[in-house]
Amino acid sequence: MSQTEENVPATLRLESGTLWAKVTQTTEHALGCGALQPIPTECQWIEQDGVNFLVRVLPNLVRKEKAKKNQDQQKTTSGKEFNPFLPYEEDLFVADISDTHLCLLNKFNVLDHHLLIVTREFEEQDRLLTLQDFVAMWACLAEIDGLVFYNAGKLAGASQRHKHLQLVPLPLVPNGLKVPIAPLLASIHFDGSIGTIPGLPFAHAIAQLDSCGLQSPQEAAALTLEQYHTMLQVLGLSNESSHQQSGAYNLLATREWMLLVPRSLESFESIPVNSLGFAGTLAVRSQEQIQILIEQGPMTVLKNVAVPSALPA
Repeated sequence: MSQTEENVPATLRLESGTLWAKVTQTTEHALGCGALQPIPTECQWIEQDGVNFLVRVLPNLVRKEKAKKNQDQQKTTSGKEFNPFLPYEEDLFVADISDTHLCLLNKFNVLDHHLLIVTREFEEQDRLLTLQDFVAMWACLAEIDGLVFYNAGKLAGASQRHKHLQLVPLPLVPNGLKVPIAPLLASIHFDGSIGTIPGLPFAHAIAQLDSCGLQSPQEAAALTLEQYHTMLQVLGLSNESSHQQSGAYNLLATREWMLLVPRSLESFESIPVNSLGFAGTLAVRSQEQIQILIEQGPMTVLKNVAVPSALPA
């Protein structure tokens, strides 16, 4: 996609007020035919620095690991990397969002109604987000009050190269908060349009988002794109001339705010971290990893996989 094409607003195909019904209908169908394979979890809470982190234990990843092994074998045989989105699995198709993006169910979901917002044509997962990406994001957020996130690069937790954002409905946790980090959001310190959260001991930037996205995804996307580039510049991640990011990062967005966190490591002592970790939810595979989180603290884990802050924590 050229720079000119990236700046052209996408044409929406999603009929207003229909997405949630499509999600629930597709979920029922995909569960019935076996295309959707939820991963059962056990939950535990670990508190640190004013945040009650939700930790999900995923003891049974056999099906997902088998699928990954089959992908690797296919790559070895064909010489081409497997792409689950080209073509996508039709039983997981939810809706056409725009002329550049479509919506799928996440096949191996931990959270109910976990959606993937996927580019129709192949783009690398480490390309900068575009106006079309944000139009698709806001089209979905206008329909579902959720958390959209983007794992920008392998170090940020990306497992597929084909560019895709993800959306999970809010609240993330059953304790009255939309996200576990919500208590920290009350203390945001703004310098112009971009702020920081004193309770986060690593480099990051946060911006308030305009609720006009609920009425006009295109208008909101243009404003969000501008804030996104400002955040990249503030954090030293901007490389607009090549359209590639200059470092891995996690991006999280709700209807109210957008958070960007640069990454330095993919995992901490075998515990992988993706965007959801910075919302206050982590996933582990064993009691041994739970013990690491208890001993080290979830915020300490995030600090170790992020980038040091330029200011004292």
